[in-house]
Amino acid sequence: MSKPVDPASLPYRRGVGIALFNDKGKVFAAERIDTPGAWQMPQGGIDKHEDPWPAALRELKEEIGTDRAERLHETDWLRYELPSHLVGVAWKGKYRGQEQKWFAARFTGRDSDIDLEADHHPEFSAWRWVRLSELPDLIVPFKRALYVSVVEAFAGFAGA
Repeated sequence: MSKPVDPASLPYRRGVGIALFNDKGKVFAAERIDTPGAWQMPQGGIDKHEDPWPAALRELKEEIGTDRAERLHETDWLRYELPSHLVGVAWKGKYRGQEQKWFAARFTGRDSDIDLEADHHPEFSAWRWVRLSELPDLIVPFKRALYVSVVEAFAGFAGA
């Protein structure tokens, strides 16, 4: 049996997240392939020597097949902790959670530009536009507090 990992001994993984708003003020949410029933906004890691906004656009392109987005606003760095059963397992056991910079962005494309199978390793099985306020109830529980912070930060972009 392996020895339990002390989360405090691990760093946070740096990442970005994107609240992508359509012209009706709704935000993009997608259902994770690996966690049916869990919906989230596009998000992912920042590569070495990559700045956050270009990383956000790259993640959009990889995860939803388009990077047609206009930057509106960004948060400070927000963190979430992995639940104990995932510490030492997720991300090859290297991190205790994520530290993310979130961006509000206006979608400048059309729904037909969205392609969840654009990448060779799709993360999502379905997508829809939702009210920003719905997101904390759609995400996995350990990310809920972070999503509440994102909703509060970007509430001014929601609605028509």
